[in-house]
Amino acid sequence: MVEKMDILTSVTLPKEQARNYSPLTLAFLGDGYYELLVRQKITLEHNMSAHKLHLAAVKKVRASFQAKAFEKISELLTEEETEIFRRGRNANGTVPRSANPAEYRKATGLEALFGWLLLIGENKRAEELFEVIYNFKEEKK
Repeated sequence: MVEKMDILTSVTLPKEQARNYSPLTLAFLGDGYYELLVRQKITLEHNMSAHKLHLAAVKKVRASFQAKAFEKISELLTEEETEIFRRGRNANGTVPRSANPAEYRKATGLEALFGWLLLIGENKRAEELFEVIYNFKEEKK
């Protein structure tokens, strides 16, 4: 078993200051943080080619997966976390043509939540939510 190590040393902002960031800025940060968590987990679990690692990561970072996985953590969120998610979901960003708008907005909300948790130094909380998301298995159609 590989010993878990903290992959980030973050600057911690007060919640009030972090709340002043735009939801799309939080999502920008959260997107990178979430993907890094996915890549770390997959790498530690599987020793395979970079191409196969990439394909495995894409399954967990695509908007459709994040939107469905959010439903699994929504009941676990505090009021404050839910508010950050809502701000991200409701932000006016450009939805790519290849994405389902509803799924893309939920994914943006989830990424905003992860960005906010990182900014306020709540890495343990982010990792707790991430474990629930990562272990979520999509039903096959």
